[in-house]
Amino acid sequence: MKFGLRYCNTGRYTQLSAASELLQAGEQAGFESAWTVEHTIVPAGHASKYPYSQDGKMAGGRVDIPLPDPLIWMSFLASRTSTIKLGTAILILPQHSPVVAAKQIATLDYMSGGRILLGVGVGWLREEFEAIGADFDTRAARTDEYISAMRALWVQEAPAFDGKFVSFQDAYCRPQPAQQTVPIIIGGHSPAAARRAGRLGDGFFPARGVSVELLDIVKSTAEAAGRDPSAIEITASMPEDPGDIPKLAKLGVSRIVVPVTPMAGMHAPIANPDDVIKFSEVIDRYTEL
Repeated sequence: MKFGLRYCNTGRYTQLSAASELLQAGEQAGFESAWTVEHTIVPAGHASKYPYSQDGKMAGGRVDIPLPDPLIWMSFLASRTSTIKLGTAILILPQHSPVVAAKQIATLDYMSGGRILLGVGVGWLREEFEAIGADFDTRAARTDEYISAMRALWVQEAPAFDGKFVSFQDAYCRPQPAQQTVPIIIGGHSPAAARRAGRLGDGFFPARGVSVELLDIVKSTAEAAGRDPSAIEITASMPEDPGDIPKLAKLGVSRIVVPVTPMAGMHAPIANPDDVIKFSEVIDRYTEL
């Protein structure tokens, strides 16, 4: 079992000094990864309902919280750390140009020594899409195509791609990732997200709890696509009781992420870097699962 830290570009960790302290403590404690979230803007009074809370509102109901761009935040923290991996959970992929995003992510992976994990999702906030100028109604189809286009830019010698939304021919995109490619983890707690993970993902992160039903969808979809379901890494949120970690391992979970700032309905967060060090006891106990 691997352990990660989540929501790392929120709260007090929007400040570089606090974020550096957190991630450096995470490395010392044995955490494998640190994860960020993304919203470019959150329009006040938006009608779109947040899908992960009963009242349809984001944590605390506030829209004016500081939330640094995840890729820029990760680039700063890559220079302050040496082993911990840096991930997005999630990057709202259809809000980005896949060509520009592929370049940014490959550069970050190259310069960090191969430490980038790309969690992606389709997004839920229509008003944000409209402000950016991205198409909300085609976001699922764009996500699928963008994933394929980015992988082409990362792994092909002279990348070429011809899709409905993006196309290029002999488009050199250098540097390529240090990992040769970048693992793509599909985020979302829905059958559609599970199917996308089975078809296209290197991993699946159902952020609001792992269910047998969703994992079965990942497996059956992967098999139908001629893929090995066991190669799709499953990430889960920290359970309320650490004693439930072996149950998650039996379901196929191989990474657990622990929040470092409060989120509604989630496990109590690690409050400060001292707690991160203390958490090493949990890591030591369950790392061999």
